[in-house]
Amino acid sequence: ITGAIVRRQPFGGWKKSVVGAGWKAGGPNYLYGLTRWIDVPFTADPGTGSDPIAAAAVRAAEIAGAGEEEVTWLRRALASDAIAWETEFGVVRDVSALVTEQNAFRYQAVPVTVRSGAERVVDLIRVVAAGLRAHARVSVSAPRFEPGIDAYLGGAGVSWWAEDDGHWKARARQLAVAGGRIRLVGGDTRATAGAVGGSPDVALYDNPVVSSGRVEMLPFLREQAVCVTAHRFGTPRRIEITILS
Repeated sequence: ITGAIVRRQPFGGWKKSVVGAGWKAGGPNYLYGLTRWIDVPFTADPGTGSDPIAAAAVRAAEIAGAGEEEVTWLRRALASDAIAWETEFGVVRDVSALVTEQNAFRYQAVPVTVRSGAERVVDLIRVVAAGLRAHARVSVSAPRFEPGIDAYLGGAGVSWWAEDDGHWKARARQLAVAGGRIRLVGGDTRATAGAVGGSPDVALYDNPVVSSGRVEMLPFLREQAVCVTAHRFGTPRRIEITILS
């Protein structure tokens, strides 16, 4: 049995039983959606040498003309993503640890369309890199792109469109029919909300961009509970449950 989690048991799913950008009550991320986050720069070692996601993002920021302070902020945000993946999003947990039943909690990547109106190029790069770290399928729309950003997106397998507000609203209306998630990075939240017409099939994330990977990666993931009977006629057996990429 699979579904969104409440403690160790599935609770509904991620289709019509979910409206908006929130998470299911009872899971570890429920409270994250009940507030708006402000950035406190991550202070850990921002080394990116052997990390291809981080290295490509930093290189794109430098080509686009980001300042030294902005690049340092980006490096630290990318380091936070790596830690969040290693300690939370990229692992499978069974906190109940029952003998005759497995109750695995894991995350699954979901497609997200990013609409950027950000003043800082590092904000867009930071959000895209968070989606790539989560193994999500990322698409980007923006009125224009700084030098080199199109090459960065294309090289990362990200679909991108340079489009004005009118074309973006048309794309948002398509999402309102097909369903999906939108991550706004700057820009006009009211205009996008109006374009989707309050469709329950669209989750709209418009929080300010933060350096915390534990927060910024959430729009690209959903929770999943997997419950398995772990015995056969009373004889215990274990099934390997892995993350979904």
